Amino acid sequence: MSEVFPKLHNAMWPGLVGKGPDSEPPIDLDTMLDLTAKAEVNGTRFDGVDLFLFEPHTSINADDDTIKALADKVAAKALQIGSVVAPVWPPTGGGSAMGNDEERAAFLSSVRKSCNIASRLRQLGIRPNGIVRIDSATSPHDWAQDPSGNQKKIAATFKQAAVIARDHGERLAAEGEICWGGMHSWKYMLELLELTDEPQTVGFQADMAHTLLYSMGYNAPEHRILPEAYDWSDRKPLEAALTQMTAALRPWTFDFHVAQNDATVKGAGSHDKTGRHCLPTDPNGKLNVAHDAGYWLRDASGQLTKAFRHICWDGCMFTNETLMQQETWNSILATMISVRDAHGWTE
Repeated sequence: MSEVFPKLHNAMWPGLVGKGPDSEPPIDLDTMLDLTAKAEVNGTRFDGVDLFLFEPHTSINADDDTIKALADKVAAKALQIGSVVAPVWPPTGGGSAMGNDEERAAFLSSVRKSCNIASRLRQLGIRPNGIVRIDSATSPHDWAQDPSGNQKKIAATFKQAAVIARDHGERLAAEGEICWGGMHSWKYMLELLELTDEPQTVGFQADMAHTLLYSMGYNAPEHRILPEAYDWSDRKPLEAALTQMTAALRPWTFDFHVAQNDATVKGAGSHDKTGRHCLPTDPNGKLNVAHDAGYWLRDASGQLTKAFRHICWDGCMFTNETLMQQETWNSILATMISVRDAHGWTE
């Protein structure tokens, strides 16, 4: 029997990112899984979830029994696991990818632990596809103290991380987000990938909300593509910007997040300011989600790349009130279906 691709996944980290003592309490993994499993639009449901390897969801130090229990828990919801986020930042036991020897060793230790969990989930049959997500674990401000030198340090660390990933049969995708130093513009991101020079193992994770901010030059005005006084009612400049940016980064893209954005930034909890993820129905959203996803899912001639066996919705830093409403996930699922209807295929 034929299957429809890409599979539709929901991210679990909106229950954690931006939450904490100085914000709202986290939402546990069981609740996030339940909300995902209950979402339905005309008989279609989410196929899987992407995970954050971070407590209280999943410990980066999970033993084999814990990993097996996680696989069973997700399978019980008739879901699969796709990509996983490695907690490479200093507060979680990681370290800056451009830091001193100790910090970079901590970064690589987090990558190793994450790849171990990811590969074990693959062995257990619950994870047929997906990547391990990383970033530079440093801020644009710190990176800017020595752009050239720090870019080379990050690339060297990523190159070491590639060896670890290959040893586990995994690939790494660097998240394109304006809050990560050396990755905070589309040109810096491309430069970093080229310096790392591991095109089979270290690629790019595109998120529609974050890459919209790339085109606007947030944190890197020197790489802005859209005019400063851009009139959002005219889509031609936006489409030209997306065409230019995706032509550069699409060949490196290993993982893709569907999202909406209102062209502003937001920080919450301990998370630095980044692209504001909006509900797909938000009247302030600046993207035509189903259409604009095609810039990443199709090549320059309009042909499907089929580069991603699954795509994921990212609703980072939604309020708990929004996250706890089942209708939120039904509307998101409907948008994911519209993306697949426009750019999917069967096998």
